[in-house]
Amino acid sequence: MGNVLVIVAPGQGSQSPGFLSSWLELPGFRDRMDWLSAVAGMDLVAHGTTSDAETIKDTAVAQPLIVASGLVSLLSLFAHPADGFRAVGAGGGHSVGEITAAAAAGVLTAEQAMVFVRERGRGMAEAAAATPTGMSAVLGGDPDEVTAALERHGLTPANINGAGQVVAAGTVEQLQALREDPPPRARVMPLPVAGAFHTHHMAPAVDRLARYARAISTHEPRLQLVSNADGAVLQGGREVLGRLVAQVSNPVRWDLCQQTFADLGVTGLIEIPPAGTLAGLAKRALPGVEVLALKTPDDLDAAHRMIREHGPVAEETGDPSWRLVVSPVKGTVTAHVTEPGHRVGPGDTVATITTLRDSHPVPAPHGGRLIEWLVEDGDPVSPGQPLLRLHPQEDYQ
Repeated sequence: MGNVLVIVAPGQGSQSPGFLSSWLELPGFRDRMDWLSAVAGMDLVAHGTTSDAETIKDTAVAQPLIVASGLVSLLSLFAHPADGFRAVGAGGGHSVGEITAAAAAGVLTAEQAMVFVRERGRGMAEAAAATPTGMSAVLGGDPDEVTAALERHGLTPANINGAGQVVAAGTVEQLQALREDPPPRARVMPLPVAGAFHTHHMAPAVDRLARYARAISTHEPRLQLVSNADGAVLQGGREVLGRLVAQVSNPVRWDLCQQTFADLGVTGLIEIPPAGTLAGLAKRALPGVEVLALKTPDDLDAAHRMIREHGPVAEETGDPSWRLVVSPVKGTVTAHVTEPGHRVGPGDTVATITTLRDSHPVPAPHGGRLIEWLVEDGDPVSPGQPLLRLHPQEDYQ
């Protein structure tokens, strides 16, 4: 198996005052941030350099700031944006970072991503203002005892990050009770976020984003995009967008994302700004993988070396004579369409992957004519493994 490079984008709580200052020295960086500031309707350059911790804790500020910083810093990694699609094996994002990852994978434009995250931040800030809520990290402890403690206090495990870290979300009173009565051998650390994200408290923001999503055009991901809902590898742009909407009130399973990265054979992982949190989790959960937190431009030389060593650039080709449909998860495959030459429409279910927990339908992200299956019925498959080849037909292109 060859090298596999993964690039990940952090979520809210990763920002710190002045984290963007050193990046503004790069040619073109400020101009691009100014442009995304115009789309977001706020001065992201000021928020990334001179705004204080309380200002950038505001959800409506933090989320656009994190996404814009990630997208612009990504341009420093590749001489041409298209290079990234050929060098990176997979990508993912934690919470709001999944919007950054979706735009980096070509599902959304940078401008679409900024409008979406602007409205996400506003909607979640308004939802958070309705009831005083927050989040705390629970570090260590027995997983069952941690789960029992959260249930006892009425809290939601909003982020299950792996490496002994669970983020609890709920009302201020519930979180205070957890601090006073923590799980055995666990430490409770309040997080700099202004709401109980990824819980039912965020339902009003989901409704708003669902309306906007109906008007947003998407493209298929240009690389293996790993969903933070369940660690599945996504192929369809509409599915990515639907999950971006739903994740606002659903838990983030970063532990399952890291498991998928391992199944994909990751050898190198780079976290883009504001970096640190996901790199720390990866160092504990992915032993043997080279990990880099891209915090300042001083880290770019190391990042460029990792791209050369872990992300070999493939030969550029023209329009494909066939397209692959891949497995979204690890499990056992059952084929639904078996006759060569069968016409498959965009979104048609072509297979089911059965795991120990449940079953996952596999829709064709694009239509075409079945050429051949690359696996047999009942075979075990891995995330991202090619299942079948389709020949694109004119009416489906």
